[in-house]
Amino acid sequence: MNGFLVIDKPVGLTSHDVVNRVRRILGTRRVGHTGTLDPFATGVLPVAVNEGTKAIPFLDEGRKAYDALLRLGVKTDTLDMTGRVLHEADGTRVSRDRLDDVVRGFTGEISQMPPMFSAIKQDGQPLYKLARQGREVERQARLVRIYSLEILSIDLPLVAVRVVCSRGTYVRSLADDMGTALGCGAALQELRRTASGPFDIASSVTLEGLEDAVREGRADMLCRTPYAMLAHLDAIPLNDAGVVKVRHGRAPDLEDTLVGAWPAWDTPRLVRLGMGEELVAVAELFPFDTGGFRIAPKRVFC
Repeated sequence: MNGFLVIDKPVGLTSHDVVNRVRRILGTRRVGHTGTLDPFATGVLPVAVNEGTKAIPFLDEGRKAYDALLRLGVKTDTLDMTGRVLHEADGTRVSRDRLDDVVRGFTGEISQMPPMFSAIKQDGQPLYKLARQGREVERQARLVRIYSLEILSIDLPLVAVRVVCSRGTYVRSLADDMGTALGCGAALQELRRTASGPFDIASSVTLEGLEDAVREGRADMLCRTPYAMLAHLDAIPLNDAGVVKVRHGRAPDLEDTLVGAWPAWDTPRLVRLGMGEELVAVAELFPFDTGGFRIAPKRVFC
């Protein structure tokens, strides 16, 4: 198997726990994940297997989607309900109009402070380790984008929302900031990721489902190819000579491709070099002032 599995991560496991389970199920060591999920969160966790691990740096996971359940009237040290309660208030008196106003205020580009309970490193130390020692350090706020924020249901003090956001957004921080804006506080009670770039919950499999698929000999049907997962990159198909060149560490020329003519690009860009639906390499095309391109393979796939 070479490519990506979309694991529906269960509650209680770390992302690293999931990787270890996949290693045991598939009997291979070359497994990695992208897009860490907190232990209490569930949903889409892309897991790369064998040659798929090489494609991780080239993925486009700039947009993510979550279904989140907020509990109004509570503030915790972790910004979710797994943490220590710092403050409680009445979260049952918030009107729908007020909720709508706050939702509109958190749509678009916003400034967000990363939570202390996060994997961001400061002086080589993850913030969550400092937080567990009772230490709080100064963090740098950063801009993130909330593409859409939709209220799914209201059963106060619980409010369910759907968030589509940029990479690097902390939904826990979003819940906390919304609670502050509402004046009663809020913490995240549940979080489920439904999409991460090209990976979505509809194509996911549970760990138990993966075990069943391996036992029944159909695990390959669950694997999504590196070529398909890098579809945001333009494709340059190679002929047989081009494949041989690339796999021997040499840069292909135009006659080693099936494109016929160079594209009309005036800036360097990454492309997929492939044969059929097989990814041979990710390469960068550098335009010459006199016309044409120099192809520089960046990662070759077996």
